[in-house]
Amino acid sequence: MYKLYVFLLVTTVLGLGFGVDALAQNKGSDRPNIVIIFTDDMGYGDVGVYGHPTIRTPNLDRMAGEGMKFTQFYTAASVCTPSRAGLLTGRLPVRSGMMSEEFRVLFPFSAKGMPPEEITIAEALKEQGYATAAVGKWHLGHQTPYLPTDNGFDSYYGIPYSNDMDNKAWPPVPLMRDKEIIEQPAEQRTLTPRYTEKSLEFIRENQDKPFFLYLAHTFPHVPLYASEDFRGTSTRGLYGDVIEEIDWSTGQIMDELEQRGLAENTLVFFTSDNGPWLTMDQNGGSAGLLRNGKGTTWEGGMRVPALAWWPGTISPGQVTQALGTTMDLFSTSLALAGAEQPDDRIIDGVNLMPVLTGKQENVRDAVFYYRSEKLFAVRKGPWKAHFITQSAYVGDKPVSHEPPQLYNLEEDPSEKYNLAEKYPEVISEIMDLVEKHENNLIRGEDQLAPVREDGTVPWQD
Repeated sequence: MYKLYVFLLVTTVLGLGFGVDALAQNKGSDRPNIVIIFTDDMGYGDVGVYGHPTIRTPNLDRMAGEGMKFTQFYTAASVCTPSRAGLLTGRLPVRSGMMSEEFRVLFPFSAKGMPPEEITIAEALKEQGYATAAVGKWHLGHQTPYLPTDNGFDSYYGIPYSNDMDNKAWPPVPLMRDKEIIEQPAEQRTLTPRYTEKSLEFIRENQDKPFFLYLAHTFPHVPLYASEDFRGTSTRGLYGDVIEEIDWSTGQIMDELEQRGLAENTLVFFTSDNGPWLTMDQNGGSAGLLRNGKGTTWEGGMRVPALAWWPGTISPGQVTQALGTTMDLFSTSLALAGAEQPDDRIIDGVNLMPVLTGKQENVRDAVFYYRSEKLFAVRKGPWKAHFITQSAYVGDKPVSHEPPQLYNLEEDPSEKYNLAEKYPEVISEIMDLVEKHENNLIRGEDQLAPVREDGTVPWQD
């Protein structure tokens, strides 16, 4: 009777889009395990199956071969902090205040973090009886009440912010377990294998109940580090070493799930927090044929590799052109767990299961590209309008466009040919969408400004 209730709740209330036959294929719990693997600054062109000629990624290629590859998948933002907020809450980070004009990400001197009233995937799944763990980079607040264990995760092991936030102005980057610093500075050469082992331990310890693992790799964010087993092994150099070690880590998790009979009851989703850090030259990655990279609202900044693996539920060898975003992982996870989406706030994510199971070709039609607190661009169907453009970090100032620049991304993914003069009616349709969006937008209070409630600034202490 309980299984029937879960099925009816998921399919009727949440519109899951796949039937009881898919659930019946899973071993153990009727609520599947969920593993999200999230890299840092990995570009669209950095994976073998996405076309990189010299980086070897046999495990990620296997994910694509045995599961689904997305070719039009986006992040919630083009830099670390807001991107992570968007994934975990299913909401555009401008709604939670996790985007700021002056400070684009959180720093060691930041006083705040993700607002406690936001609902994370972990919090929602924990209420459904899931074991939850965060491993790796957090970057949503390094003090209570902003740490992973304050936001629905039973445990945490990783670094609290970016691995380059280490200079004379503040202490070295720490490694934390739950809320305790256990190593400072963190030995970064061994982070990927240690993250992998902690992830495997969590799977082993929770194999008899539903679990949610959020593995957010520190790399390939600069500075780059690879362990002794991988350093100097890739023809792509140190950057290739780092990606190939992440690929190895992914394979370890897939193998563990298979060996324990959990693969057919587990969705594994692999993606990146934003595009490649092109200003780092050879230490940065590749956006492939996409324009520009991290920090921008060009395609290379926000369209990222995305792979989904779930043997027995996702048919092998699928390549989808469906639009998807990291925010959709929130809605997808809640649907799989039989949890209702919050009805007291706007959720920007949509359930991807109809796409993953081949029931529908598309579940969303639009993508909003925010930079800081401003809407820079919007995609509707194949069309993308740029209202403002700007390079990543240095050089030019933002440039406003009237009329907006217009590109057909299905014909021109490199955004070379501005078609604004030829298709004014398309721009008009997109502007109508923008108006509707902004009429329903309540901006959250800035959480990135380094000011405490009493008005003091941490770095002045």
